[in-house]
Amino acid sequence: MPHVVLEYSAGLEQSHDFQAICEELYAVLAAHEEFDAPTLKIRAMPIPYSFIGTEPQTFIHASLLLMQGRDERTRAELNAIILDVLTAAAPTVGSITVRDVEMNRATYAKRLAT
Repeated sequence: MPHVVLEYSAGLEQSHDFQAICEELYAVLAAHEEFDAPTLKIRAMPIPYSFIGTEPQTFIHASLLLMQGRDERTRAELNAIILDVLTAAAPTVGSITVRDVEMNRATYAKRLAT
């Protein structure tokens, strides 16, 4: 179930391979003991309008969506892993941030192809 959603400054796709970044994040996170690889989902989307307080005016923001129940230490470790991958892939981007979001197991809904 874990999802990583990347939002990034529109135009960065001209200088950064976001498909490769998604694949690298998948590989690194799929190897982590917290995850069952087939349930992991990574996606990225450009944000056409933004303004941030640093230069250059570019950003990548990752949201790690997890089912509730993981301790703070584990969530911090996963966020650090994502930050490391993004920093290595995009060292010249102005701002790279990561946050985790706990999802409520009781209200999460999904449908998978059979």
